[in-house]
Amino acid sequence: MESVARACLQSALKAVNYVLGLVGIGVIIYSLRSIGIWYLRTGDFSSIAVADGNPPWFMCASLGIGISLILITCAGHIAAETANDHCLSCYAIVVFLLIMLEAAAAADIFLNRDWEQDFPEDITGKFDELKNFVRSNSELGQWIGALIIASEALSIFLSILLKALGPEDQTDYESDDDVVQTRLPFLRNQVQKTPHVPDQQLMAFDC
Repeated sequence: MESVARACLQSALKAVNYVLGLVGIGVIIYSLRSIGIWYLRTGDFSSIAVADGNPPWFMCASLGIGISLILITCAGHIAAETANDHCLSCYAIVVFLLIMLEAAAAADIFLNRDWEQDFPEDITGKFDELKNFVRSNSELGQWIGALIIASEALSIFLSILLKALGPEDQTDYESDDDVVQTRLPFLRNQVQKTPHVPDQQLMAFDC
């Protein structure tokens, strides 16, 4: 019964963890598409960024966020597959810090009317484009944000439950005997070879 519950928790944690992976893939695709459009429009990505004094921080930040979400997804998949206490604890802590970061950003946006001044000017215009899209589709943005927060909170809860169950006990005595039997010939060869060394040395001294 415990093994069945552990398997269900592992599958549920993997499924919830895939939500972060899909969000990360979407962010990476959006950032790469924005970078490609910006390069085709300017013709020289680095020179425009240096000349204006403001690098295209929004596209680079989006790419970094997407890669970070993919890495967190991989870590969560490894933690769910192994059910290791340390992996589950690290994964839960990272996701909790991610939730705190998102909550701080949301609080700054809702409580600070001049929150746009906290960010540097985006020369690509993608930041303003995203703001206008979110404002025109506020209900959709709220549903997506609620889905992401719920998946992160559920992943923490499932990782805590999986940690409480612990890893699966692998006490198979027949497999242990098989392993010992496979290693016995190698050990016996060593034992058989060791007596011959002093015999050869004794023969050399007799000669």
